Amino acid sequence: MNQEKIMKRRMISAIILWIITLIALLVFVGLYIDETKRVQETYIKQYKTELSHAAKEMELYIENKGDLELRYKRISSYVSCAGSFAFLIEDQKKSQVVINEVNTCLIKYPVQMSGKMEELKTALEDMAADLDKGYEEAKAVVDSIDKKGS
Repeated sequence: MNQEKIMKRRMISAIILWIITLIALLVFVGLYIDETKRVQETYIKQYKTELSHAAKEMELYIENKGDLELRYKRISSYVSCAGSFAFLIEDQKKSQVVINEVNTCLIKYPVQMSGKMEELKTALEDMAADLDKGYEEAKAVVDSIDKKGS
């Protein structure tokens, strides 16, 4: 009889411990999911910020203010940073490809891209505003570049 009471107490203790462990696991999973969403929101915010910085720099470039070579390098840098953040954002394959193509064109074809700043500025502003047409506009700018030229 005494042996049965001891076994019942151990079984009840094991079940209670199992329930507490399960609750703790669910809490940690919930916290992990919440933190992941928060990090993704931060990446998206920074991505849009970099696009906005590039667009503002393009506006100054178009207005021919200051050292144009430095402004062009800044534009390229901002677009590169936006590409890095696009890579970190989940479910953003389209933006990753377009931003990388724009960055490649800025690096490889600076003479041609200098003439496309107005269109690219509009595309980046639309992309920062979450408009799908921005990606199409940026893709059109990339497609308009003669890849065999300079």
